[in-house]
Amino acid sequence: KQIEASSDVIERKSIRSKRKYPKQVRKQLMDLVLRKQRYQKAFEILGARNSYSKTDPDATFMRMKDDYMKNGQLKAGYNVQIATEGQYALAYSLFSNPTDTRTLIPFLDEIEQHFFELPEHIVADAGYGSEQNYNDLLSNRNREALITYNMYVKEQKKKHKQNIFNPDNWQYDEVTDTYKCPNQKRLEFQYHSVRKDRTGFQREFKVYGCEDCSGCPLRSKCTKAKEGSNRKLMINEKWEQQKEYVRAKLSDEKTSAIYRKRKIDVEPVFGFLKANLRFTRFSVRGKLKAENEMGLALMAVNLRKFTAKK
Repeated sequence: KQIEASSDVIERKSIRSKRKYPKQVRKQLMDLVLRKQRYQKAFEILGARNSYSKTDPDATFMRMKDDYMKNGQLKAGYNVQIATEGQYALAYSLFSNPTDTRTLIPFLDEIEQHFFELPEHIVADAGYGSEQNYNDLLSNRNREALITYNMYVKEQKKKHKQNIFNPDNWQYDEVTDTYKCPNQKRLEFQYHSVRKDRTGFQREFKVYGCEDCSGCPLRSKCTKAKEGSNRKLMINEKWEQQKEYVRAKLSDEKTSAIYRKRKIDVEPVFGFLKANLRFTRFSVRGKLKAENEMGLALMAVNLRKFTAKK
């Protein structure tokens, strides 16, 4: 009625837009409600992951070795974990987590629950070396961890040991609890720091600070801290003790011999699986179906190995 009663064009347009407003708001509201429902469903599927495939919601996007485009492309897949002995697959499991570090503890739990009792020595490569994993194996399971860590090989090299800017090579005084930097300045203990990762595991650090970095000729090579700030050093004592434990075990003749067998024990199983059986991807979707297919493939690997030995 107001539109019909008005003869002014601008006024008629203004009244007409007001009449459409409730309908537009309702449409926008319904769109937001539906979008929120989709987001909630997506978050339920994601869980603790950061991605999932629409064709296989159980799979997670990971960087694969077969990167034909050489651009770090992501593909939906599973992280397969296999426990071996004598080139036989004894246990296996599939994880939707691309990081090996966070698969060791749940995989060992699964082995103890469904397969067999864990052996005295747990052998794995550097991808599994972390404070949380060492703590679980040494304290909770009372097993010997023959697992290297990421910097293990680099630490053995002459260049690393002679690097004066590497805090591992700095002089430490136990009495005063201080370090000495390459410029002979003292780094004194300041405070404790606790950091928590995404899994909830806590790491405790001791933070040391240099007494005075101003005018230091080595500052640009020693620290990236802004001018006016002193060099800080964070030391995780528990992690350093664990690394020392690993170095001692891998220096021992008996345990180092056990660790050296890993390459000729574990890697051939994956080699037989991929090269001989041509099993490089799953032909089914869903974690349960993929686990069944993986079990059949590993059974074939074991039978092939057994027949060859006979």
